[in-house]
Amino acid sequence: MSTQTHPRQVRRRLSPGRYGVYAILLLLAVFAIGPILLFAFNALKTQSQLAASPLGLPLHPQWHNFVDAWQQANMGVGLRNSAIVVTATAVGVCVISGSAAYALSRLRVPGSNFFIFYLLVTASLPIQLFLVPLFYTWTNLGLYDNLFGLVIIYWAIFSPFATLLIRSFMVALPKEYEEAARLDGAGDLRVLLQVVLPMAWPGFLTAALIAGLQSYNEFMLAVTFIQSSDKMPVSTSFFSFQSGYTQNYTLISAGGLIMVIPVLIAFLLLQRRFIEGYTSSGMTG
Repeated sequence: MSTQTHPRQVRRRLSPGRYGVYAILLLLAVFAIGPILLFAFNALKTQSQLAASPLGLPLHPQWHNFVDAWQQANMGVGLRNSAIVVTATAVGVCVISGSAAYALSRLRVPGSNFFIFYLLVTASLPIQLFLVPLFYTWTNLGLYDNLFGLVIIYWAIFSPFATLLIRSFMVALPKEYEEAARLDGAGDLRVLLQVVLPMAWPGFLTAALIAGLQSYNEFMLAVTFIQSSDKMPVSTSFFSFQSGYTQNYTLISAGGLIMVIPVLIAFLLLQRRFIEGYTSSGMTG
């Protein structure tokens, strides 16, 4: 039994424009994956091979570069410290921003428009403006060279944007469920935890992912406020590969690849939730 194909379907399937779209998507994929592959190739070379052919394939893979990078930069301790910082930052930002977003979206806060404008301004200010006074303040408070002190700074700089992001979710939520819960005698905290939070969890997840990734990749504050080698996050471990005016770029590539792998795995597992939450929040313009 023969099947007939609609002429419009044939034209759509053979449309040259579709090939152009596929070609653009392929170029974007190469643009995204290419640097990671080049990073991996360089990590498997010797210094002489890297100097002779920086863009070529490794002829004799040097797998021991990963072991040397792990040991020399103390990557295990760095990853442990980064895991602590990322977890504490993500949880703290969700608590701070979630509470502020609930107040700005559901409670009658005097001057709420001013606070929203204030969050917009603070989210755009560079942290370098406050680096010197913050350094002296943290030294006097005993928070210098302390992971908790670094986490507090991350809470301050990542919470404004997260508050606006979560608030955009809460504004779009129907209020009927909250009104029903209040009729049953629920207070503001119970409404937030049992009614609003389950409906706005994509916003909290998106805010946690953004804050976690930013704190994982952040370098300037980490290298300024953390000096002890046993407290350094993984983003500052690359100093171990520098000796005087020379650098071992193969070990830098190996260490960088070790640093990228956890973030890459986390993003691949949560990319759909992240993209859906970010686009549905209304913060993309």
